Amino acid sequence: MRIAVLGGGAMGALFGGYLSRENDVILVDVSAALVEKVRADGVTVREPDGGEAVYQVQAMSQTSGQAPVDLMIVFVKSMYSRSALEQNRGMIGPDTYLMTLQNGSGHEQTLLEFVDEDHVIIGTTQHNSAVIEPGVVRHGGSGLTHIGSLSGAPGRLAEIAGNMTACGLETDCSANIQKLIWEKLFTNVSASVLTAVLQVPLGFIAEDPSAWGVCERLVREAVDVANADGMGFDPQQKVDEVRQVCLNSPQGLTSIYADIRDGRKSEVDTISGSVVRASRRNGTPAPTHEAVVALVKALEAKAAKQ
Repeated sequence: MRIAVLGGGAMGALFGGYLSRENDVILVDVSAALVEKVRADGVTVREPDGGEAVYQVQAMSQTSGQAPVDLMIVFVKSMYSRSALEQNRGMIGPDTYLMTLQNGSGHEQTLLEFVDEDHVIIGTTQHNSAVIEPGVVRHGGSGLTHIGSLSGAPGRLAEIAGNMTACGLETDCSANIQKLIWEKLFTNVSASVLTAVLQVPLGFIAEDPSAWGVCERLVREAVDVANADGMGFDPQQKVDEVRQVCLNSPQGLTSIYADIRDGRKSEVDTISGSVVRASRRNGTPAPTHEAVVALVKALEAKAAKQ
């Protein structure tokens, strides 16, 4: 397959490198330094066991004149999705599938501006990765990648999932992908966002009674909102799972923590904001999420002024 990966950061480089095992991969990024580094040295992935592999992929910042691809995977931060897709519209043909594996939910609304719903793939992955330097990433952990069709039509999903699995990214096709996306959201919209607001590691959220009280309210509100859409989650089970994540990674620092620490704009609109939007749509109150979104936006505004 001919595949374009938009965004050469931690996850884009990881997936781009792995997918190049069986495919013609184009890594697209606005950073000229990153593109130059990948062109010269390839993408380096350092594995959890200490091993290291170098993958030779194409890299470019400007894709004008490029033929349409079979699959385009969006790994840029959510606030840049629309501009990234617009800048690379020439590679989107009538048979191109657009896939999002980004954190949060609701990304399909942006993808639908470029292709019909039969060509939108949404999903979630258990892989994680961190940038060591441009073009060099540390593969922190593996797991399943789940993908699903927005329209319910299978299309080429099985072929794409099989291709990804053959490249070392074990992937399945899910008939209930929205529920799996909610599963991943619960930690992100509770413990993770609180690490940003409080500027603390994950362990503090579980250990401090006040922080944990807010975290538990966030989990229970999110479960109520999800269940109003028929997801069927057990609230106490999700609370226990989030607490265990915090206890298992006491020094864990989340990406949204780093965004606020470094004065960058975060992805709160597609993470915690997705709970707020669903809440307003299905009429299930989520006041703590509304407050947290407002707090993160206030912190972003404070950093912008400074």
